[in-house]
Amino acid sequence: MPQALELIVTAPVVSFRNPLYDGLQVGLPCPPPSTVGGLLAAAAGGWDKVPEHTRFAMTFRAAGKGNDLETYHPLAGPGTPTNATIKDREFLAHVTLTVWLTEDIDLWSRAFRRPVWPLRLGRSQDLVSTTVRAVELTTSRGSQGWAVVPFDLSEAVGTAMRLTTVISDDRARFKWDSYRYASSGTRTEIDTGLATEHGQAIAFLPPVHPNLLATVT
Repeated sequence: MPQALELIVTAPVVSFRNPLYDGLQVGLPCPPPSTVGGLLAAAAGGWDKVPEHTRFAMTFRAAGKGNDLETYHPLAGPGTPTNATIKDREFLAHVTLTVWLTEDIDLWSRAFRRPVWPLRLGRSQDLVSTTVRAVELTTSRGSQGWAVVPFDLSEAVGTAMRLTTVISDDRARFKWDSYRYASSGTRTEIDTGLATEHGQAIAFLPPVHPNLLATVT
């Protein structure tokens, strides 16, 4: 049976701002692949320690959501004064992110047992806890559940979203892709070729390494 590393990430509160809304604090229902890639890079000690071919599958589940207030600091040109303001912020509570990796398992096992940098998900203050374990996958259909899946997966259901897959090191360039995600979960079965022993389909997402932007047109 195929082997995989299963990474479980938990946090009491997280927030993922949708960058498509300029000047507004609109939240996403799940982390973009680029955010999860950043978590991997933090554990490894930087993108130079992450293999360029790294791909993963993921599910994300939040037990609740809400709104609070956050200080917002608008950006402006050099020498231009700005005033901090208060905006509503959407947040997700008691979240569980599960990530599956099938390549470089030894590397990721070591990285998450002794992360080089603090592990965060979303905002810099949203620290997380992680556990890892080796699992066996089956070559069968599985439930979509709370998986984030590529939009072109024909059997998939859920809300269509444009999410960042890759962000350059200087945050000046982005690669966007289309995905589907059912925030309430779904029993829909999909055929990705792999599933966990509990029937969760494993849908691998595109690579997230910033070096790949050099080949993106």
